[in-house]
Amino acid sequence: MSNKASILYVEDDLNLSFVTKDTLEEHGFAVKHYADGALAMAAFHQHPFDVCILDVMLPKVDGFSLAEMIRKSNPHIPILFLTAKSMKEDRVKGFKLGGDDYISKPFSIDELILKIDVFLRRSKVNEAMVVPNTQFTIGEGIFNCTDLQLITPTEKINLTLKEAELLRFFCINANKVVKRDEILNSLWGNDDYFIGRSLDVFISRLRKYLAYTDKAKITTLHGVGFKFEWQR
Repeated sequence: MSNKASILYVEDDLNLSFVTKDTLEEHGFAVKHYADGALAMAAFHQHPFDVCILDVMLPKVDGFSLAEMIRKSNPHIPILFLTAKSMKEDRVKGFKLGGDDYISKPFSIDELILKIDVFLRRSKVNEAMVVPNTQFTIGEGIFNCTDLQLITPTEKINLTLKEAELLRFFCINANKVVKRDEILNSLWGNDDYFIGRSLDVFISRLRKYLAYTDKAKITTLHGVGFKFEWQR
């Protein structure tokens, strides 16, 4: 376990927490999940953690109060709030209590992983694990999703966050068929028609960026989805 970044994950929605914990563990993180703030606080004093992911609305001890207690014990550990709330006052309160970032439900698991990777990179925690999850060799180029850059033999392409998220999603799911709604729900949180049109635009951009190599291409499977064919 020493080679894994350890995450304290506090969420009372058991269905969501099961899926999130399972996915984070698949990506190499060690995750301890608790359904209420009191149990999480007790665990925080007993185990070392690298990142805290806290739902705001929790039984017994809410996420804001939990973050305040964590901050008194450890002023440096990254704290990410998960919440369905979108009110500006809640975000301000979270940041004042020492939160490092906010992500609203429903959230993209890939966005969550990117944020965790950024926290770990900033903290210089478990660097050996972070690099494989954030940097990929694509043909003759290097894709660094943390820095939002695709470096080819002839140019350095600065990606938008969504372009980086999509390319990272394809790298993680390379040489597998992925359905359109799977991508949309993962990166955008829903499969709305207009968001689907946006996906097509992003796919076109990535194809243009990847034109430098014949070792990677995005194939459209009409009526199904896409396949990122990648010769590693």
